[in-house]
Amino acid sequence: MSTSSDSEVTSPSHDYKQEEVIESTGPTDAPNIEVTPYRLYKRRFTGLLGMVILNVVAGLSWPWFGPIANNMVTDFGIDLNQASWLGNIEACVYLPVSLSIPYLYGRFGLRRCCDFGAVALILSSWIRYAGTVRSLSTESSYALLMLGQSLAGVAQPMYQVLGPKYSENWFNLQGRTTATMIVAIANPVGSAIGQLLSPLVGDTRQSVLVLGIISTAVAPFVLLVQSQPPTPPTYSASTPSASIVSLAREVILWERSSESKMSARQRFDFVIVAWIFGVLVAATEMFSILTSQIMQPVGYSDDISGLMGACLLFTGLASAVVTAPLFDRVFTSHLAISAKILLPILGAGWLSLIWAVKPHNTGGLFAVMTVIGVTSITMLPVGLELASDLTRNAEGSSAILWFMGNLFNIIFVLVEDALRAGTDANPPLNMRRGLIFNGVFVLVSVLLILLIKGEQVRKSIDEEKNAEARAASTS
Repeated sequence: MSTSSDSEVTSPSHDYKQEEVIESTGPTDAPNIEVTPYRLYKRRFTGLLGMVILNVVAGLSWPWFGPIANNMVTDFGIDLNQASWLGNIEACVYLPVSLSIPYLYGRFGLRRCCDFGAVALILSSWIRYAGTVRSLSTESSYALLMLGQSLAGVAQPMYQVLGPKYSENWFNLQGRTTATMIVAIANPVGSAIGQLLSPLVGDTRQSVLVLGIISTAVAPFVLLVQSQPPTPPTYSASTPSASIVSLAREVILWERSSESKMSARQRFDFVIVAWIFGVLVAATEMFSILTSQIMQPVGYSDDISGLMGACLLFTGLASAVVTAPLFDRVFTSHLAISAKILLPILGAGWLSLIWAVKPHNTGGLFAVMTVIGVTSITMLPVGLELASDLTRNAEGSSAILWFMGNLFNIIFVLVEDALRAGTDANPPLNMRRGLIFNGVFVLVSVLLILLIKGEQVRKSIDEEKNAEARAASTS
């Protein structure tokens, strides 16, 4: 069988026709189908580039107003609480949108979902900028800013939630985890860039304009993204996922439907993975939001506080870049074991902040940030891929995991802000009680990983089908 110029044949060159048998021996058995050739296409990398750039820019707006909050108060006549809600509203909108994405994917496909996200980015940018017109009243200006941020909250989950599905559709077993990692870390990179860039590009109105220009300029990158290749790279890429409703009923109500593919053990494991993923995403995002408020009361400057947040992010990014290919090619069937080793270390790192956040401990804090960054961001693609393997539903499991992350993020920020000490404390306004809550909650949660079996069902089925294809090529 001849191949096109942009494809790489990864299985036998026989032209097999795929025929699915309606009946199967059980919900966890792979359907008995005749083997089909699987292919990799070089265009998968251009689509991955599009997903990454769109995800980076979608992550800009959430923290954009944090560093310029005081200037927003002065220029727009709002208070600090209103300025904070320009970021919080994205997390609130994220929750319902993330759970709707698997339905939208099933109805319109991956490319159309990305188109929706790009349109939302453009609309959010210029509605936000319309709110900077000086002739508007304070209420009208703030309403437009909030509407723009709400639309940005529609765009952000499109690219985060669909990252694992893009990986499944276009990459084989030797590249799937790496592709998931690249898309997953793009959003926190965007958030870090947003925090650094927003105060550097002029006054608040100019800052909003720059955000609008960037968002509009990258929207055409959506043209690089295609839903799926003509020939799938793996068996799992060729089979439709169950609906998000079916998956949610399995997980929440412990019910099995006609679409059910998960055993009781796999459902139990998925619940634990989703809980831990949500807690860790929330803990990291909470620290990014409250870094200055945690560090300043004990004597650290804004610059040092910012460097600590950057240390967490960039050491984690470096670690993820190194480890993701290892999970694809070396530790291919050891995602659960890796999590059982690294997550207790991560929990201990968060707990240690209770004692590490003190005056004159800069070196110790940077060491803790390195441990947290290396372990937490390494676990990000592992969690997404393990959930996809357990459920055989990449878009549905990703939606639930990111939903949990944003739900816990809202809870963590509100709880830890409420636990802030008063002005009469020593030191005033310190966050020690918040750090105790954070450290204990994270440690207890991550230790639940020791209870899972973590069977990588999707991967096992793909390996079995690849072996069948290889055997057929030699017969």
